[in-house]
Amino acid sequence: MAARGVETSTGGEISEESDERGSMWDLDQQLDQPMDEEAGRLRNMYKEKKFSALLLLQLSFQSLGVVYGDLGTSPLYVFYNTFPHGIKDPEDIIGALSLIIYSLTLIPLLKYVFVVCKANDNGQGGTFALYSLLCRHAKVNTIPNQHRTDEELTTYSRTTFHEQSFAAQTKRWLEKNPSRKNSLLILGLVGTCMVIGDGILTPAISVLSAAGGLRVNLPHINNGVVVVVAVVILVSLFSVQHYGTDRVGWLFAPVVFLWFLFIASIGMYNVWKHDTGVLKAFSPVYIYRYFKRGGQDRWTSLGGIMLSITGIEALFADLSHFPVSAVQIAFTVIVFPCLLLAYSGQAAYLRKYPHHVEDAFYQSIPKSVYWPMFVIATFAAIVASQATISATFSLIKQALAHGCFPRVKVVHTSRKFLGQIYVPDINWILMILCIAVTAGFKNQNQIGNAYGTAVVIVMLVTTLLMMLIMILVWRCHWVLVLLFTFLSLVVECTYFSAVLFKVNQGGWVPLVIAAAFLIIMYVWHYGTLKRYEFEMHSKVSMAWILGLGPSLGLVRVPGIGLVYTELASGVPHIFSHFITNLPAIHSVVVFVCVKNLPVYTVPDEERFLVKRIGPKSFHMFRCVARYGYRDLHKKDDNFEKRLFEGLFLFIRLESMMEGCSDSDDYSICESQQQPRRDGLKNSETFDTFDSVESVIAPTVGVTKRTSHTVTGSSQMSGGGDELEFINGCRDAGVVHIMGNTVIRARREARFYKRIAIDYVYAFLRKICRENSAIFNVPQESLLNVGQIFYV
Repeated sequence: MAARGVETSTGGEISEESDERGSMWDLDQQLDQPMDEEAGRLRNMYKEKKFSALLLLQLSFQSLGVVYGDLGTSPLYVFYNTFPHGIKDPEDIIGALSLIIYSLTLIPLLKYVFVVCKANDNGQGGTFALYSLLCRHAKVNTIPNQHRTDEELTTYSRTTFHEQSFAAQTKRWLEKNPSRKNSLLILGLVGTCMVIGDGILTPAISVLSAAGGLRVNLPHINNGVVVVVAVVILVSLFSVQHYGTDRVGWLFAPVVFLWFLFIASIGMYNVWKHDTGVLKAFSPVYIYRYFKRGGQDRWTSLGGIMLSITGIEALFADLSHFPVSAVQIAFTVIVFPCLLLAYSGQAAYLRKYPHHVEDAFYQSIPKSVYWPMFVIATFAAIVASQATISATFSLIKQALAHGCFPRVKVVHTSRKFLGQIYVPDINWILMILCIAVTAGFKNQNQIGNAYGTAVVIVMLVTTLLMMLIMILVWRCHWVLVLLFTFLSLVVECTYFSAVLFKVNQGGWVPLVIAAAFLIIMYVWHYGTLKRYEFEMHSKVSMAWILGLGPSLGLVRVPGIGLVYTELASGVPHIFSHFITNLPAIHSVVVFVCVKNLPVYTVPDEERFLVKRIGPKSFHMFRCVARYGYRDLHKKDDNFEKRLFEGLFLFIRLESMMEGCSDSDDYSICESQQQPRRDGLKNSETFDTFDSVESVIAPTVGVTKRTSHTVTGSSQMSGGGDELEFINGCRDAGVVHIMGNTVIRARREARFYKRIAIDYVYAFLRKICRENSAIFNVPQESLLNVGQIFYV
């Protein structure tokens, strides 16, 4: 039989020319048949949920408490970090204000809100969302588990390139060298690690700055008391994270809204009372004059000015919690104008009282509203911490889906918005590190130096990834790409050069934190990749399975064995290892592959793929469960139930479709995409397809896609008999067979590889969650099969 468009053992595709490859190759193709989707999928059937105008306004209000707390509380410490040694020339205040105004306009407003936010992956933001987009449009994923059926998902949204286009050339350049793929992954990991560093530094500087206001009205209080107050607030903040973003957002959003109204009102009051001349800072001429006066202090002051735009990395990462339109409305209507008024008011006050720069925010508050403002400022600082904490949770979840972080527990805190999550282990790690930074530095200036270093590196990573997004995804003309990249890098590299002067003054902290997380992420990803390569290279041929006969050369005991594997094709080595050491195997064997795809979600009706392995008498199947990085984790209470629903549906459809087609060369699914060779019209094919759907759909409750299979010798007279047999086996018991693979470095390996594999990876694997816990497998039904391989 000629094989057309069917799956090879490596997950690729072949053509009609494969006839020449030999009978053994043909035999493998007949035994391990192409995937059949449990869920029918029509292009564009799945659409992102639309929000009503009222709900959009509610979400915009809520986003203030989660997304913009960090950016909104920057007025607490910007001017002090800009002039840590005092203000020598009052004209410098106008220059600094002008820099703040144009920094807010160019980076948060123009770049992030109106450009970068549009590069979201169906509402999901952050470094790994950009990386996922690139993985779909170019084969840059370092784990080669892509399959053509993945690209047919309604949420995959991949387009084709013209062979001679600039995008196609860039795509080929990225795919050509494995080191470029690896560099792209490392770039994404660096950005993620820096955001995690922000999740530690933001609470420290925000809460410490707010608590420092006590010294203004209570001068007898020393710095140690301020630090203790800040630590108590931080512990309380991290302790309420388990309530979820939805509840925390509703709790904090009114506080942040009041905060923005208060700082805007006080800003207008100070401009009117002290110096309306500060409004001339809207002219960029004063930026030129600021630097013209020269001196290294002018240049290094950019590190403090850059703190006015901190929080933009959380803004983008927190898109998974709220719709893009809600985030944009909140920024343009409330956040941006209020911040401009707040900074202008502080500048007007400092023009008259330059010696108050250390506590510029609290000193500029009218005495009559000082204590109410202090309370609101303290709560706003807590909210500021929430923005980066939520962003960190989102990025950790995305890193998990890409195999770049050890398995940790992820709790979905909202049934309405799947992007709202809580990661307990990361939450407590962040709290401990945050308290250590706060108690260790005891000075917001040094923490500000560290904070600025982390933020500017995240901005640079985002710019580089956006450059590829504009080329491969948006298909922008290279002139627009060059213009965006040039303007972004000019501003960001300027800031980066300024923070380099402060690395030894606290800027080393985020570098150390990011380096530690980068080592953890990269070593875990390396181990994951090697484990996948081991399974791929050691998988068993179908000819060997056929040689065992219907009983597989063993006693077939009642029950169903679910063999978990990372392979979406072929028989895993764990199976041969199992039957080599044990004299029996279950009557029904299902190879289960849980696969993470570079998409934000996989619709429920497209989640499962089912196919048969070998003849019917073998009772062997494969089920691939596909998840996106926003989906509920593999611990799904209905996972086993839905797996068997898909299996039963496959058997019914297989029985119904036997003999329906006059060709054994391709499935009904494929016949929708290519003309029938006997002259049958496409409309007739769709009629057959639809009629099958109408019969089967009521059984499971969703539309299904169908395929027939090549039948071997069978002991079953029809699908009903086999269903009855499998149901009997299911009643006898289901056993989950999992591989317990241990990776070790070879003796001749270099010392750094031995340290990474034998110590770092082994330690991470020991403390991470077991697969059985993630899959919700009862311990009494679990069977681990141990293996050791050397890399």
